[in-house]
Amino acid sequence: MARILIAEDERDIRELIELVLTHFAQHEVFKATNGAEVVEMAPRIMPDLIMMDVRMPRMTGYEACAALRQIEALKHIPIVFLSAKGQESEIDTGLQVGADDYILKPFAPDELVKRVNEILQRFGKLSA
Repeated sequence: MARILIAEDERDIRELIELVLTHFAQHEVFKATNGAEVVEMAPRIMPDLIMMDVRMPRMTGYEACAALRQIEALKHIPIVFLSAKGQESEIDTGLQVGADDYILKPFAPDELVKRVNEILQRFGKLSA
């Protein structure tokens, strides 16, 4: 079981992600509604993975990712963007600001669990 912090401004998507990751993958999920909130919460929670939308109020996912990468205690935590924007330029921007991976919306629940577990294993946060 991993501790996962998700930042998603759309309530339905946020709740779907929480449901999938808690009930199907047994992870502990913490929720933020915008980029500024995830930057505030992450140092307190010290999650194993941070997943966030790109387009959010108060602070975009890109801005939040860049801010998180400036916090020494959080530099080792993988960050994954969830976005409906799959253009190569969007993905490149996400990777340039420090994201480790990109998951496109919409996603099937089983595919989300598989990708999240693969990322956690790749970073040594979940045993195979």
